[in-house]
Amino acid sequence: MTVTLTPAAATLADLENIWRNQIAVKLDPSAKAGVEAASDMVRAAAEGEDAVYGVNTGFGKLASVKIAAKDTETLQRNLILSHCCGVGEPLDIATTRLMMALKLLSLGRGASGVRWDLIELIEGMLASGVTPVVPSQGSVGASGDLAPLAHMAAVMIGAGEAVYDGQTMPGAEALAKAGLTPVVLGAKEGLALINGTQFSTACALVGLFSAWRNAASSIVTASLSTDAIMGSTAPLVDEIHTLRGHPGQINVARAMRGLMEGSEIRESHREGDTRVQDPYCIRCQPQVTGAAMDLLRFAGQTLEIEANAVTDNPLVLKEDGRIVSGGNFHAEPVAFAADQIALAVAEIGAIAQRRVALMVDPTLSHDLPPFLTPEPGLNSGLMIAEVTTAALMSENKHLANPCSTDSTPTSANQEDHVSMAAHGARRLAKMNANLSYILGVELICAAQGVEFRAPLKTSPGLQNVLKTVRKDIPTVKEDRYMAPDLAKAADLVTGGALVAAAKLSGFVVGEGA
Repeated sequence: MTVTLTPAAATLADLENIWRNQIAVKLDPSAKAGVEAASDMVRAAAEGEDAVYGVNTGFGKLASVKIAAKDTETLQRNLILSHCCGVGEPLDIATTRLMMALKLLSLGRGASGVRWDLIELIEGMLASGVTPVVPSQGSVGASGDLAPLAHMAAVMIGAGEAVYDGQTMPGAEALAKAGLTPVVLGAKEGLALINGTQFSTACALVGLFSAWRNAASSIVTASLSTDAIMGSTAPLVDEIHTLRGHPGQINVARAMRGLMEGSEIRESHREGDTRVQDPYCIRCQPQVTGAAMDLLRFAGQTLEIEANAVTDNPLVLKEDGRIVSGGNFHAEPVAFAADQIALAVAEIGAIAQRRVALMVDPTLSHDLPPFLTPEPGLNSGLMIAEVTTAALMSENKHLANPCSTDSTPTSANQEDHVSMAAHGARRLAKMNANLSYILGVELICAAQGVEFRAPLKTSPGLQNVLKTVRKDIPTVKEDRYMAPDLAKAADLVTGGALVAAAKLSGFVVGEGA
């Protein structure tokens, strides 16, 4: 399957589809004329006498060094090889492919000065499954994601390493096996490939898509937890939330009302319940997760713009006949978006962890057995599963500290303010993994708690969720080796099975409330 993207018009839904399904990508052929026109302008500038940054000069602090036309190809190749300084674990294949698709979108705007041949090579690599090995550390998110993108570009010139057919091999060998030919870079083409925010943006987008799936799943787990502790649905009435007006809050309350509709457990304690109000982790779920979802939507708007942007330097302004240096490579918008996503992920996990703590505590769970085990004392039940969620919640709190407020001068003080977007975005994968485990433990606890309310039944919608859980995770009747259960529960969260079982609709990250 191949998706055709129009530069400046890709949506978050398009990009999520590319990432989740690892499908091939092509640019709309209508972009070719503009790309080639800009390339012609760069070629002419390379042969001229006037110094044009990155076209016939050195780079960064070496911009004052003029390069002869005969050395253009060597200049660009040296640029790529010298910038392959990434370290650390390789970026996963799906995110690397998304990064490559984002580079296609940027080059396709016709302001980077590359030949259409480069675009066709990236398209060919995506179609045939040649994925560059891109170390995940080394970018400070200004002057572009230089090191990570250089590792991508290295494969395009027949250097570096790539994964092909499940095997890691030299880039030239991978291209040859796929029937592709390396390019010889012309003027500015190396710079156009490595200047840009596509690494940071791809990581931030993956963080966004994963956070949204977690957030939607938390609506399901929170509803099940509310019924497990025999919580009140009064705080979910629509008038409360419309009086405040935040769309995320309104939507979460509406979804929870729908999920809990028809619960026998809920109806059993409408009268005579001595509790006046539930703790905040039950009562304020719409306010907290709704606010997180609003924040995710805002970050999504930023990232959708960035995904369609031209972020290399200098830029070819065809209408004016000029090649102009600027600073679109500075990834501050991506850094801010990544920090916002991190805050949302941390808070969704924080309130979910408190619901787990509530359910295992017999003084707060409204007569559920200690640690949700039928024989407490002989069995520890879900005691340590709750401890694990506390550890993960704490870790996410630390990881949520802002990265965008950090900076350090680089490149002999030429690049004296940087965004730190790369590791700000990269940390989101770990945070989302932590959150999926927190929600997975909540799911196990809530399912256990609801079953303790028998013969009363939860709502039809939540019964369907319970059936989905029990297909993979049996009821915890006596102590057992729990780690596999936690992993399976996290998979139900990240794979979308909970949202599907609950028939939760209307929660699309790229759409408004």
